[in-house]
Amino acid sequence: MNILVTGGSGFLGSHLVDELIKKNHKVTILDKHLPTIKLSKKSRFIKSDLLSKNLNQAVKNQDIIFHYAGISGIAESMLNPKLTADYNIIGTIRLLELCLKFNVKRFIFASTVYVNSEDGSFYKSSKRAAEDFIQEYNKKYDLEFTILRFGTIYGLRANKENSINNIINTALRKKRVIYAGRKKNIREYINVKDAAKIALKAMSKKYRNRYIKVSGRNKVPVSKALKIIKKEFGFSSRILYKNKKDVGHYTVSPNNFKIKKDIKINFRQTIPFNIGIREIIKSKL
Repeated sequence: MNILVTGGSGFLGSHLVDELIKKNHKVTILDKHLPTIKLSKKSRFIKSDLLSKNLNQAVKNQDIIFHYAGISGIAESMLNPKLTADYNIIGTIRLLELCLKFNVKRFIFASTVYVNSEDGSFYKSSKRAAEDFIQEYNKKYDLEFTILRFGTIYGLRANKENSINNIINTALRKKRVIYAGRKKNIREYINVKDAAKIALKAMSKKYRNRYIKVSGRNKVPVSKALKIIKKEFGFSSRILYKNKKDVGHYTVSPNNFKIKKDIKINFRQTIPFNIGIREIIKSKL
């Protein structure tokens, strides 16, 4: 099939491209950064971003779109809320419109487990809004979708915001395992290569209009993960916990979203409906 991967040069996207190429799909990468992997003869690269005018050439003749591009870090979203909305919401809507124009069969969206969380800052908000738009495009235009809600991913080619990558980089520099967060933190780690294989499976018909959580099988205390890293390095020094609150990130589970209930303010005397209607009609005569 012809498949477009937006953000295909990134951490998650590049591993997905690897898997798609293995399966002999014809892949187009749309990214503002050059590819970090060697492309096959069946693949092409378009240097662009979601707000550029040349999205048409990327979407035309595609069967499936994997939409991985956008602002992907919580910290970055906190610094740039408007830019986060521009890329993660407006950029997504632009692609959805082009899916209708060029009859794309399926729109597969990289979302986050934070959509059901009180945490995640503007990153969470943008992904939640994008999911809502995707759902409405499905209702109104019957555009098939699959939403991938990614958890804690680690592995090769990770970016600067990736927690495991940062811990390892710090350990290489300081010869000691140092963790800025709290010892009680828990995560569901999954390797990016496994996450890519799950995304590949999501192309199956049985996952049409479904939501898939992409995370590890087990809840792992961060302290256990750090002990593994320490052992692999062969360090004898104790793990240093700085116990800082990781602003925007969850501690044990991201699933803590609570619906905000509204309250109603009533007046003893309100304008009767017929009087209100009479006032409108009178203003138009």
